[in-house]
Amino acid sequence: MAKTGFCDSKPLLDLHKKADERRAPLRTWSNACGPIDRWQPVEESRMAPVKMEPEHRWERRLSAQTSEGIIMGFHEDSETRSVADGCVEEPLLLYPHGLQGLQSLQALVPSLLRLEVETALERLDLIWDRTYAWDMFLDMMITQTRHSFSNADLPRHFTDGTRSVLVDWLIQVHEMMHFQEETLYLAIHLLNRSVRQIKVTTVNLQLLGMVCLFLAAKKEECLLPEVSGLCYLMDHTYTKHQLLRMERKVLLGLKFDLSYCPPLNFLLLLSSIARCSAKVVWMARYLLELSLLEGQCVLVLPVQLAGAALCLSRQVLQEALTPEGEAAWCLASSVHVGSETALLRVMHILASAAAKAHTRETSATFNKFSSPETMHVSRHPGLKNAAGLIGVCT
Repeated sequence: MAKTGFCDSKPLLDLHKKADERRAPLRTWSNACGPIDRWQPVEESRMAPVKMEPEHRWERRLSAQTSEGIIMGFHEDSETRSVADGCVEEPLLLYPHGLQGLQSLQALVPSLLRLEVETALERLDLIWDRTYAWDMFLDMMITQTRHSFSNADLPRHFTDGTRSVLVDWLIQVHEMMHFQEETLYLAIHLLNRSVRQIKVTTVNLQLLGMVCLFLAAKKEECLLPEVSGLCYLMDHTYTKHQLLRMERKVLLGLKFDLSYCPPLNFLLLLSSIARCSAKVVWMARYLLELSLLEGQCVLVLPVQLAGAALCLSRQVLQEALTPEGEAAWCLASSVHVGSETALLRVMHILASAAAKAHTRETSATFNKFSSPETMHVSRHPGLKNAAGLIGVCT
């Protein structure tokens, strides 16, 4: 492996070259990473007043009879129920996998959730016409279930430690090139799929990682680096011919399917619906990027991962919410699904990763989110006590 490209790559990360040199993304719903100033605290809530309600834990219901469409999750008592504190609960959308028709889905989902999803997509500048907003959301929910992993096992020569070092190096290269955040998440997703579907020797792991980042950039970025520049970043350990040959091998192994809806998209959507402050969003983005280093997180659906990161961020920062804010959070929490046990398990993984991030050799994400542009969230004192971060999500 290259001495400069893989093991000793800290000089690649320039923390001071940030937003001014970042290129504008393509205005598509799947390339939705906006400028930093997009996340400013919302002064006025556009949400109609609703009664406060505690977060409900929707059970995951998979339908074995259908292969297309959307799955809906409901409580056993499918009728509207009243909660002890006067709150009214309605069946809400979970994640795709089941039902055959979208018409029945639209009839079942509460109009308030649909309105908030449309408003959030419009606020994030992801749509030109509200008519297609709900269809975009449905496509996000469907796409996230594709290429899911049944287990976190890696090939024998590719250990969790090796994977963490490789992902950390990719984060540094991604930051140095000023790529969009979606590019990073797609690259890691392609890496996770590639190591399980194609045979790659240990010597070529760095080359595989760079190819995955290159493919992700081709899908998400406006401008691409030269192949010779990528070889330079790997200290010319590999030639241009080897890189292009590996690219062909990866594309054939993945059957040219590079589709992926990253957890970042869901995080932006959920935090917009929940009217989260800028600091809560930055903290959640930090936790979400830390999850890329954790092999266990490949088993978690993107929407669940985003929901866990947002829950944990709120727990760490302990920001007081208005009644309108609580109602907004209750509505947003109906989208990220899974049982309370599953949610707390993911939160525990993220909390443990955050607690040891400052002591690990793979500290690219910690350094990136310790800058003033990110509100120094990685250095928040509440992250050092992993046990104290886990509690009942409210």
